[in-house]
Amino acid sequence: MTTTLENMKTRYPVSFETIQKFNEEGFVKLSAVLDPETLKYYEAEITAKVKELNTQHLPLEERDTYGKAFLQVSNLWQHSEIVKEFVFSERLAAIAADLLGVRGVRLYQHQALYKESGGGITPWHADQYYWPLSSDRTVTVWVPLQETPEDMGPLSFARGSQKHEFGRDLPISDESEAKLKVDLAEANFPLVVEPFKLGDVSFHTGWTFHRAGANNSGSPRAVMTIIYMDADIEIIAPTNEFHAREVNDWLGGTPVGEVPSGPLNPILYSAK
Repeated sequence: MTTTLENMKTRYPVSFETIQKFNEEGFVKLSAVLDPETLKYYEAEITAKVKELNTQHLPLEERDTYGKAFLQVSNLWQHSEIVKEFVFSERLAAIAADLLGVRGVRLYQHQALYKESGGGITPWHADQYYWPLSSDRTVTVWVPLQETPEDMGPLSFARGSQKHEFGRDLPISDESEAKLKVDLAEANFPLVVEPFKLGDVSFHTGWTFHRAGANNSGSPRAVMTIIYMDADIEIIAPTNEFHAREVNDWLGGTPVGEVPSGPLNPILYSAK
């Protein structure tokens, strides 16, 4: 019988057409990447660790927009060998490398994002605004740990928006939601909102604008994200207020011009 760990080591076939679609649209949603038993196994441990390590205890009505969007817990892998298996999985990392067209990928960081029942929107934003990295060869996998219908707030994307530079100076906020909603519509980037079946996952580039709706389903929306970067990427000098913190918190204090190759940023996949 194949174990969950063996499942996470097997390759998922990524076609040329999938890579082409990813490069053109800035994201791709893939079906049946993880089987139900594998998801059930890891969801139990991930949820237990989120409950243990969560530090947000304010009622929803007392939080700001970002606080209402989700409970966010980072680097669970440092607290659980089971979660580490998931985060370090070759199956997901190899897909990331294939989509980016690079020989290998490192871990930037990962986050569990749990949108509570009644949780609010996740505002429009692009992740790479926060990352002090020398290229755009970055990608995030978004893994729902249950079926995610539209009323649960699945991740949605502005198709093709990774190619344009407006809004790249906006942190996630009420302002980014309001401004980008208008800018993206005026630029005719289609909004793609789709439910996720169990086992579906999405990958999006660092500069792809995305958001999520409120969770009106009556159940929590449990999601794991893993951020991958080109194994040869380097640190750049800070250009906004968040960059220095990112280097210290997630990139091992790596100096400008060097590759973040410390214990927080291992290579998760490299082509043989």
